[in-house]
Amino acid sequence: MVWDVCLNRTYFAAVSLLWSRLLSRTTKIILYKTLIRPVVSYGAEVWTLTKKEGQVLLIFERKIFRRIYTPKYENRKWKSRKNRELEEMSKGENIVKWIKWQTISWLGHIERMEEGRLPKKIFTQELEGTRRRERPRKRWKEEVERDLQVLGVKRWRELVQDRKIWKDIVR
Repeated sequence: MVWDVCLNRTYFAAVSLLWSRLLSRTTKIILYKTLIRPVVSYGAEVWTLTKKEGQVLLIFERKIFRRIYTPKYENRKWKSRKNRELEEMSKGENIVKWIKWQTISWLGHIERMEEGRLPKKIFTQELEGTRRRERPRKRWKEEVERDLQVLGVKRWRELVQDRKIWKDIVR
């Protein structure tokens, strides 16, 4: 799988930093957010994540957090951190949410574009016909609109015109 190769290469490029005792946990998390996550999610603004891909990304992120937060010593045994603990330590923030944030942010950028620009033309164009068997079931536009519904955002086409309001929605 192409994803696994990309994720592992990124991980092993930075593993010496994650193992280092000279760096604090805070510094390691900053390194993850500034070096590893952007490489892994390059071009994520236009992805349509399936559940399986989302799970692969979450597993990868937990692998890194387990390296950062190291096992804990309880009752004379070393125990690996549970997923729930890692989620609490990261304050509920994860790579899938971050990718969705980027996608919604990109939607706002496209919607504010001038009508003649190519990305805007592609976004507003409706395709006809049936999709091939191996194509994703949902298109990017449908996926982003579903994410906005989950967030409870109504009349997003109006809200997107005010950058400050849109920035607050995205966050």
